Amino acid sequence: LNPKLIYTSITGYGQTGPYRSRPGYDVMIEAEAGLMYITGEENGTPVKVGVAVTDLTTGLYAHGAIMAALLARSRTGRGQHIDCSLLDAQIATLANIGSSYLIAGQEAKRMGTSHPSIVPYQVLPSSDSHIMIGAGNDGQFKILCNVLGLDELVEDTRFRTNKDRVQHRHELIGLLTTRLRTRSNREWLTALEGRGIPFAPINNIEQTFQHPQVLAREMVRTVEHPKAGEIKVAGLPVKYSETQPSIRLPPPCLGEHTEEVLRTVLGYDEEKIRELREAKAV
Repeated sequence: LNPKLIYTSITGYGQTGPYRSRPGYDVMIEAEAGLMYITGEENGTPVKVGVAVTDLTTGLYAHGAIMAALLARSRTGRGQHIDCSLLDAQIATLANIGSSYLIAGQEAKRMGTSHPSIVPYQVLPSSDSHIMIGAGNDGQFKILCNVLGLDELVEDTRFRTNKDRVQHRHELIGLLTTRLRTRSNREWLTALEGRGIPFAPINNIEQTFQHPQVLAREMVRTVEHPKAGEIKVAGLPVKYSETQPSIRLPPPCLGEHTEEVLRTVLGYDEEKIRELREAKAV
């Protein structure tokens, strides 16, 4: 084996340990590594995340690991094998939930969109839809109360500090919900704009890709596909100050680059490629 080679394995459970041979899919790891347990409404059943987030985070960890291995090789001249697993990546991305258990022994629970230690910080209903609102400190809570016309809540002893608001979560959310239901989403979004408090509408996918900031950041790109013609794809999520990366190729068709890879990367001649095709190996 070339000692400079860097190669990466991504499996469900990793190359070592008693589960090393067990197959693993994203949703299985979400269940087994705690993510599904903490996702969903408080009194509901566990649910999976809307996209294969464990697959995605594992890929991102693998990407970073490969970049680090390339830097290490530039110093040592040696490559290495990188062992990534869905399980390890999901454990790492339990983040503060994992730390709360490891340090304080605090078991987590499902809380929907609400936050265990910040109130209000959740999706709340308007008269016609929903809004995500996060008053992360006492100053933001004061602004929220002012926007909602509920200034009296600021001095209410039940809600004076975030600690008080966490303790009286249900009473406060009930009061906010009653007020928010008196006006439409559009009215509340307009009222909250520019007031220094985090908020967001709950957009569907069409609204997401039509979002003015998404378009301004060029997160929707158009490419030419050899069979489908002009198609739209997601743009590049990282912007560089000095270089201008681009989407060079459209999504490939099945097997589109097989012969090119065999010929240019592996150095196979036409006879060898023909034999592989006849054997249905490619």
